[in-house]
Amino acid sequence: MTSSAGGSAVPFGNDPAKIARYRAFWDRSDVRRPLVGFSLVGWFPVREFKACRAWRSVDCVTPEMIDPEAFLEDHLRLLREGDIAGDDLIRGACPGQVAIPWLPGIAGCKMRVLPDSILGEEQCLSLAQAGSLSLDRENLWFRKYLEFGLALVRAAEGRFPVSHSAEVGPTDLHGLLRGHTASIMDLVDEPRRASAILWRLAEFFCEVQQEFWKHMPLFHGGYFDAQYSLWSPRPIMRLQEDATAVYSPALYRKFVQPVDRALASRFPCSFMHLHSTSMFLLDAFLEIQEIQCFQINKDALGPSTAAMIPHYRKVQKAAKPLLIRGSFDAEEVRLLLDSLDPRGVFLNIMTESITQIESLRHVISM
Repeated sequence: MTSSAGGSAVPFGNDPAKIARYRAFWDRSDVRRPLVGFSLVGWFPVREFKACRAWRSVDCVTPEMIDPEAFLEDHLRLLREGDIAGDDLIRGACPGQVAIPWLPGIAGCKMRVLPDSILGEEQCLSLAQAGSLSLDRENLWFRKYLEFGLALVRAAEGRFPVSHSAEVGPTDLHGLLRGHTASIMDLVDEPRRASAILWRLAEFFCEVQQEFWKHMPLFHGGYFDAQYSLWSPRPIMRLQEDATAVYSPALYRKFVQPVDRALASRFPCSFMHLHSTSMFLLDAFLEIQEIQCFQINKDALGPSTAAMIPHYRKVQKAAKPLLIRGSFDAEEVRLLLDSLDPRGVFLNIMTESITQIESLRHVISM
């Protein structure tokens, strides 16, 4: 149900009728145009929360400093863009809306406060320490993560879905625990132990996310990833291996590909988050049939949209749904529409104003 001005009469634009478009996306059904969504939130969500501003005077954030209730007003404000966007999105929330990277904190990293983000600090642990990581359900960061999720569920009152946050993957965790340089050298100097660490970290990743999902309700019978407003009919998980941007294809295939295959097999609607810097590994990622969808950022300082088209087409040739996220002007959107088969394509477009949204809606014939 939408208003005559393109807005929504359903809270946050979460009309259940939109779910049919998501099903078509996952099924790569014949459609007239891609699934399309617009967001006014930029690359750095930490800027959106008043509760984060008090942390600018400190070096590190601790779980005790995070009051989920203090974030709820801004969470609801961000969701209200759905009332006026007139797009295809189901909008939801995750704890801190990716402003807080929970998994590094749960893994024991100090959480450093930077001007526009919060990042886990490298720990430089021993191989034995890195290989023994497991989820302690009494861990203060994990308890705060779950507390935040449950606070969002109460605030939602069924009006929007709540999901896991966007979290780092096994190679990223390896870099945080051992140090990024040491984690690369481990693959050469201690290959058996390094492989065992990656498998252990994959299990840790699953333990955290599966435990979190035990407490989250489904939304109209489906699952959700809040970072990309991606609803799915079956259990969903965002996979990430940003650290592999400095791996060779041979190293990735030998050490990481089996781990990613096993991770993806545990979530029927798993999807892999990629940056333009990882396109040299795209063939190796596409070899993992268990990955059901690929999400590729159009990075602000990366290749042009025209230069990324061959990579997008490669995903389509593999018959995988493709989610593209980034900022695009009208000409770039026209190029995407002209160059790609609309089946199984989701354009998640970052915008600067409602005026820009209206202009792009016209280009897309929405």
